[in-house]
Amino acid sequence: MSTATLDMPTKPKPRTDPTLAGRAAPAERVALDRLVFTGFMGSGKTSVGSIIADRLGWRFLDLDHEIELRHNRTVPQIFAESGEAHFRHLESATLASLLGQRHVVLALGGGAPEELGNRLLLEQTPHTAVVYLSAPFATLLDRCNEQAIDPAATARPNLADLTAAERRFHLRRTHYERIAAHTIDTSSLSLEETADAVLELLRAVDQ
Repeated sequence: MSTATLDMPTKPKPRTDPTLAGRAAPAERVALDRLVFTGFMGSGKTSVGSIIADRLGWRFLDLDHEIELRHNRTVPQIFAESGEAHFRHLESATLASLLGQRHVVLALGGGAPEELGNRLLLEQTPHTAVVYLSAPFATLLDRCNEQAIDPAATARPNLADLTAAERRFHLRRTHYERIAAHTIDTSSLSLEETADAVLELLRAVDQ
């Protein structure tokens, strides 16, 4: 299989404006209320999620971004000032709130599925499909390094220690696979091709 990297130079800002008036009727339809993307950093959750939200005429939400908006602090600030346990509490509360909304595409933070409560919530919320965007660690690392060239790119302090990052990747992958209804191998796919693959898979499930 080709190991071409996914072309995503900068993580786009999530669009949280709920107003859909005036938009063209979406060409795509899926028998769901929510589509959730999970995966490690560099997997393309935000980029692919934004593309699919546009195609469906839904809202795109990024879990980490929503936490920042609600608490007026960046994720690194929350970690530094309040600790990881507090961040995970905010993360779970925000996730529960967002899963109560309809017609949304949601990108999870890479560590969200580590929390048992989050996994149970995702598994038990009806009309919700979780999609795991998969790729080998080396491919994900290449993508993150490409993104880091852009000064506006999201900082990834967890990559400072590559041995620890790879260990974290393997631990989290088990959780990603467990909660996902569908898995897409993005190793050789562009962003648009990944979005196509996700929607094709969802259409096949609907039939």
